[in-house]
Amino acid sequence: MSGGVDSSVSALLLAQEDYDLSAVYMRNWDTRDESGTDKGCEWEKDWEDVQLVCRKLGLPCELVDLSKEYWNRVFEPSLRQWEAGVSPNPDVWCNREIKFGALLEKLPIGKDPESQQNTWFATGHYASKAWSSPVATGSTQQQQERPRLLRPTDKNKDQTYFLSAISESALQRALFPVGHLTKPEVRELAKKHQLPTAERPDSVGICFVGERGRFGGFLGSYIPPNPGPIIDKLTGKAVGTHQGLWNFTIGENARVSGLKHKMFVAEKDVKENAILVVPGSTHQSLFTHVLNVPNFTWIWKHTPPPEINSLEGADLMVQHRYRMEPQKCNVKRMPVGALRIECEGPQQSVSPGQIATLWDGDWCLGCGVIESSS
Repeated sequence: MSGGVDSSVSALLLAQEDYDLSAVYMRNWDTRDESGTDKGCEWEKDWEDVQLVCRKLGLPCELVDLSKEYWNRVFEPSLRQWEAGVSPNPDVWCNREIKFGALLEKLPIGKDPESQQNTWFATGHYASKAWSSPVATGSTQQQQERPRLLRPTDKNKDQTYFLSAISESALQRALFPVGHLTKPEVRELAKKHQLPTAERPDSVGICFVGERGRFGGFLGSYIPPNPGPIIDKLTGKAVGTHQGLWNFTIGENARVSGLKHKMFVAEKDVKENAILVVPGSTHQSLFTHVLNVPNFTWIWKHTPPPEINSLEGADLMVQHRYRMEPQKCNVKRMPVGALRIECEGPQQSVSPGQIATLWDGDWCLGCGVIESSS
């Protein structure tokens, strides 16, 4: 439980079923760890709300401190990527490494194989799950059903993109109780049952930055300035300076003053520590058709769609950002093992480090980090 309304209603729905139920709250980040002061107690409010909801539902709850694991397995690797000029997605890695990783490792269900068959791990994600049917092949049959990660009913709140890196073994034990509900329905249930979190607003942004924090300023407290030129890609002339590649995202306004046109970030030259910009937000340099993903992780690890190894490739859907419409694409495995994802239409503002997630209809197949695009 996070302290939000979604996980609160998830607990409510499970409490109405025949489960031996308990709750756990993860403490992943506390700004006091860095500041050494009492300023920054965001997690304490969350933990208080979790306890209030659990008292209301008559559930035991505990706090598990995973701040060390989060630092080592999510924040530090992301920091190094930002410093190198790429754009990681910490929320995807948090689900894989912490919520469905370190947390399960610390709980009894991660340690006792005999109890895992009847033990489940529920979250408030807007996602769904189904089981594949056994498939007969000649005289043999697929030995057991396998879990499939699916989109939820509420497409506006769909969070399966952030779950696309979790393992099949974690998905096997996962429950998504609000996956069949819309957000307004979740709110209504919380109000009907007088849950303390019924009116709590949704959280936004990366957890360790905070809702009010400025991202560039936050990273600046961890990464020393590294000034370099801002170069007009069309003329090769320097039009400004930057204080670090991590302050810019592909496709955003570069905020270069004194020019006739707004300049937008088209490329980051890591070797030269330079930002390359072009005039206007619709310049052709901001669009691409092909995404190159060297290490794609399939949720069904050893059984990707066989068509990716054919000359024709597999016709699937791709997302390379959370808030975007899925795009038709053709996927082929290259001789070196990398995936080549060719999109049907031009894709704007694709940045190295972003997560490319593949779908077969509503079925999420897995994800990988974009190395380059063309």
